[in-house]
Amino acid sequence: MHLWKKLATHQAKIKNRSILSLFDETRAAEFSVQADELLFDYSKINLDKTGRDLLLSLAEETGVAARREAMFSGARINETEDRAVLHTALRNLEGSLWVDNEDVMPGIRETLSRMEVFAEIVRSGEFVGQGGPITDVVNIGIGGSDLGPAMATLALAPYHNGPKCHFVSNIDGAQIADTLIQLDPATTLLVIASKTFTTVETMTNAETARLWMTASVADPAAQIVALSSATEKTAEWGIAPERVFGFEDWVGGRYSLWGPIGLSLMLAIGPDQFRELLAGAATMDQHFRATPFEQNMPVMLALTGIWHRQVCGCPTRAILPYDQRLARLPAYLQQLEMESNGKRVAMDGRDLTVPSGPVVWGEPGTNGQHAFYQLIHQGTDIIPAEFIAPRHAHEPDLEHQHHLLLANCLAQSEALMRGRNLSEARQMMADRGLKGGERDRQARHRVFPGNRPSTTLLMPQLTPFTLGQLIALYEHRVFVEGAILGINSFDQWGVELGKELAQDLVPMVAGAESAEGKDGSTQMLLSYLKS
Repeated sequence: MHLWKKLATHQAKIKNRSILSLFDETRAAEFSVQADELLFDYSKINLDKTGRDLLLSLAEETGVAARREAMFSGARINETEDRAVLHTALRNLEGSLWVDNEDVMPGIRETLSRMEVFAEIVRSGEFVGQGGPITDVVNIGIGGSDLGPAMATLALAPYHNGPKCHFVSNIDGAQIADTLIQLDPATTLLVIASKTFTTVETMTNAETARLWMTASVADPAAQIVALSSATEKTAEWGIAPERVFGFEDWVGGRYSLWGPIGLSLMLAIGPDQFRELLAGAATMDQHFRATPFEQNMPVMLALTGIWHRQVCGCPTRAILPYDQRLARLPAYLQQLEMESNGKRVAMDGRDLTVPSGPVVWGEPGTNGQHAFYQLIHQGTDIIPAEFIAPRHAHEPDLEHQHHLLLANCLAQSEALMRGRNLSEARQMMADRGLKGGERDRQARHRVFPGNRPSTTLLMPQLTPFTLGQLIALYEHRVFVEGAILGINSFDQWGVELGKELAQDLVPMVAGAESAEGKDGSTQMLLSYLKS
């Protein structure tokens, strides 16, 4: 606990210091990290060597290294559910890994091989629907069974050479209706992603899709795939075992893209490119596991997060990818961070003594510049910004647009740090011919406080390999933050209560049961809905 106090004391001393004043000829190099060809620059935050040393000591004192090794070795670090945490095993396809006296790697490799065989027969046209080769895939899932593959499929659009993939998650009938209306049931493959095959939202949408298909397909089950370990339930649906792909309970939903939950992505980009995604993630795993903390990209990304949230007290974090194909990345990272580290008690059940994880949000640039960047630049709250950009785009004939995009990305981080003072704003207004009080009034509206922190992550190009690196980087960032806070980043009990109450409310909404016993607000709302 003394390190938290030392960090708070240090931050209080330097909180009004100019970030720009920290820059000398070595600052950028000393406050940046490289992993393979990724570059993470954290020099534009109000952190000096003293603060960094305290953060590194905090990571050491809280046992990050030991917990990291426990995760990779298959220990049951998800203590509230008594489970190992082994999503990393899904992408490290060599060697052995023993869990409960069983080597889990042969099963992982076999499942991946089965996925690849199935993906190839669909993509080649050998597998057909009643109307011919599969043209469209509808992935029906929710949470990690949707956000991961949906985000990655959009991100890797230049690599699509298979059927078109669509994603349905919301129980709101509007989403599945708007998706199915544009498709032909006879050439559509349904992919139902639910480990237990009982997830209410997923199975409700799956029933709707099966009814839609039944109207024009003689045997709908022949065009359904299950990503599930509940083989008895998938058999009840008539889904053949060769189209059922299961995974173990040591793969959490928001960490499950790397296995069967990634089947839709594999159908879109092909097995070879999917293996590139796995290889990129495995490369980041190796870097995270072997690199000293000060040069360890996930660790340093996590420590900037700890600095801003727990030490500086910034309640939110903006994720700002300057690549339109990463449009769903902020939502994906929102779940990854907020479901993992949105906790109020430590592993021992005691209340946390520092804030838990931040609110994570964002949109791709430059759209955000014409929306919420106003608040980031001139609002009253400090919002740490995390910029992400590729060096090269996939459209060589539009290189001038990519240069403009990158220029905007770099300009925003510089503007957040540099700002514009009142004297500069007054001179701007004087140059426009304004004088006296009107000059001063207009100038104040054009002052940028500056000294606002940002980090920048650059990659060579958005490819399957670099996307794998990027996702694994943020997974490990969340892990490190959780380890420092002493919480379990791998359960999500906070989603349960609302689900339970929803089941009780369904007959009340339908008018089949009385709302007696509910609070006055809920009774009033139910009365309005029934009227």
